[in-house]
Amino acid sequence: MTNQTANYLIHDRNSRGHTKIGWLDSYHTFSFGNFQDPNRMGFRSLRVINDDRVIPGAGFATHGHKDMEIFTYVLEGELEHKDSLGNGAIIRPGEAQIMSAGTGILHSEFNPSSTEPVHLLQIWILPNQKDLAPRYDQKAFSIAERQGKLRLIAAHDGRDGAVKIFQDVDLYTGILQPGDEINYEISSQRYGWLQIAKGVAVLNGEELREGDGVQITGAENLHITTEVGTEILLFDLG
Repeated sequence: MTNQTANYLIHDRNSRGHTKIGWLDSYHTFSFGNFQDPNRMGFRSLRVINDDRVIPGAGFATHGHKDMEIFTYVLEGELEHKDSLGNGAIIRPGEAQIMSAGTGILHSEFNPSSTEPVHLLQIWILPNQKDLAPRYDQKAFSIAERQGKLRLIAAHDGRDGAVKIFQDVDLYTGILQPGDEINYEISSQRYGWLQIAKGVAVLNGEELREGDGVQITGAENLHITTEVGTEILLFDLG
């Protein structure tokens, strides 16, 4: 189900694709795997937003990617990353992790905990050029940097301490408590995508819940509040 309002289109959480196997419970905002919807083929350079929950001790075995910017954002728990470049790291909430697949890379992602599940968003963005050299980067952002405000965590120019992404995308995150409010303007020459990662947000008077996405085309003033608490990702797209 979608809902058109002014310059934005709401992609309802209940119309996402869903994959559930023994160790993985995943919802797909855009077409992915066996879920194919001609109305959900991505937006601008955005191609995948997967909302994944992985049980303790399980994960994605080694597999390959090519010519994709792959961004991981952990919401709860921890995720262990290993790749063919020799990188090994634990990704925790509040950290921005990006991998340029470029000419080709192999990696695995596992939940290292024996007791706690991990909840993450995996985001794929088309790069602005093919055959890049594969690379990995990861940076942490404190709760104070994200509380009640937007914090830039990925950008095409890597400014303000954000991880660099090879595409005309600025990615912000914010954590709002009741009483907090965020204002952001999408310019007439840009596009936006708002993803509700956790909780309940109110965008320009309209309630949105965890898993909802909002596609924004052209000039739009975004006023975001919450009555119960929320965590959001906001993409400013070329």
